[in-house]
Amino acid sequence: MTLTVDPDLFSSFMEKISDFGSTSDGGLNREAGTTDHGLARDWFFGQLRDRGYQIRIDEIGNVFAVLEANAREDTPVIMVGSHLDSQPFGGRFDGAYGVIAAFAAVEALRAEAEASGAPPSCSFVIVDWMNEEGARFQPSLLGSSVYCGELGLNYALTRCDGAGLTVGDELERTGYRGKDAAPRADIYIELHVEGNDELEKTNLQIGPFARYWGALKIRAAMHGETAHTGPTLMRDRRDATLAAAHAIVGTREISDRRDGALYSSCGRLVIQPNSPNMVADLATMFLELRSPDPDDLHAAEVELMEVLRESAAKVGVTHEVISIDRREAGAFDPRLVALCERQAEALGLGTMQLETIGGHDAVPVSRKMPGIVIAIPSVGGVIHHPTEYSKPEDLMNGANVLAGMIHAIAQAGGDLDRTLGDNA
Repeated sequence: MTLTVDPDLFSSFMEKISDFGSTSDGGLNREAGTTDHGLARDWFFGQLRDRGYQIRIDEIGNVFAVLEANAREDTPVIMVGSHLDSQPFGGRFDGAYGVIAAFAAVEALRAEAEASGAPPSCSFVIVDWMNEEGARFQPSLLGSSVYCGELGLNYALTRCDGAGLTVGDELERTGYRGKDAAPRADIYIELHVEGNDELEKTNLQIGPFARYWGALKIRAAMHGETAHTGPTLMRDRRDATLAAAHAIVGTREISDRRDGALYSSCGRLVIQPNSPNMVADLATMFLELRSPDPDDLHAAEVELMEVLRESAAKVGVTHEVISIDRREAGAFDPRLVALCERQAEALGLGTMQLETIGGHDAVPVSRKMPGIVIAIPSVGGVIHHPTEYSKPEDLMNGANVLAGMIHAIAQAGGDLDRTLGDNA
């Protein structure tokens, strides 16, 4: 039996959630902890509360909508969801699609159970993780990492944005500094737009991620001296921005030497005093290295440290490594990959196993329990941009595969090996 979601329910919720933080160019600006982020959560979880879900908010601002099958503590729990925060110039599908599709999938199973008179043997949790994007507060994957015990609560609550506001302050302001215990879960499934064009190029509909790349996120600073850009002689300048420029180019060269096997970037550069007629005395870089190979990522880190040292020396400034966030490469649960493929095949959809280079909440969560990210096609491979778009039929395909997966797991009493049967 295949289980499908209600298309009208899904579409109406997807449209409404896109109103919060919408921009005139069709995109979304709903950064974590902002007023629009809080309003989106208020509306969505208000709707779920009205439908009988128990709403729990933990201390780092993750929000969980719980639908219990029974009162037994040993009942298997399937968690599905993603995040409602966005990039400052993001699109309407990254994150939000996974949350709305999770709701639609659970509602489909709920309707089937009510119609059959047989309650599901699993409970369900729909989750909206706090600060997945890491646009306003760093690091990203903040809420899910606290949930999994990979980051401390106090550390997470004291992260500051560019204006000096903390995660804890903004959660208090928007009403999402909770006190509830986070619900336990046994399996986690996250639906997402691909953010690449592999599925689109091959005309395939569903892409279970089989593994995830490792990442190294380094915040480093060049310390120089302020001076007037007019009368100060060139030989006397200690330009932090110039040193940062050398470091950024050097970071790119680390990737170029590996012919596509390692990705690098400087996504943010903060210059002080940031005046057009002053030599900067401080340039803070947000650098990234990503690779599927732990050894290569370590070697690239060693090279980056040398790049920072040489760049500072070249300009006559000093440098500082402020923080390093390391994320190991790994694999998602192969049973969930196989189950995704089986459910897609049952719906006549083509699949391709992918690997995710970008981070997802499922990465830390999958180190705590069996987990997976499943992708649907992105038109043109666009993500983190107002033109980000996935076709309605692809959105529905993904939601239906998700519904089929949780239905199959529930029928097997939450046992993944039993779910797959002889193909496990």
